[in-house]
Amino acid sequence: MKKDKGKPLWYALAGAAAGVVNGFFGGGGGQVLVPMLAGRCGLDQRRAFATSVAVIAPLCALSAGIYWFRGQLDLALALPYLAGGLIGGFVGGKVFQKVSMVWLRRGFALLILYGGVRALL
Repeated sequence: MKKDKGKPLWYALAGAAAGVVNGFFGGGGGQVLVPMLAGRCGLDQRRAFATSVAVIAPLCALSAGIYWFRGQLDLALALPYLAGGLIGGFVGGKVFQKVSMVWLRRGFALLILYGGVRALL
């Protein structure tokens, strides 16, 4: 099987795009990363979702650190969201394998659509 030498470039570009979106908007890098991982990098959808989480976690930590050093992060306000997010992430990770890809794609599309509409209004 011939090795695709262009893939590492696409991986780096996908990560860079996710990092820029995450840093600029304070989140949302996964909305850029999942389609790039699935489309350009050739990962199946389920693997693209899972890989996106692994990439976004350190990007979020980096962005949060930058916001904290600039005095723009209210940790006391963030803690209740973090507690709920940890529980939601655990439940989502457990249920992830049981949900069909059709419904995962539809849910992801609705999330992107919702975010787009909210950004416009």
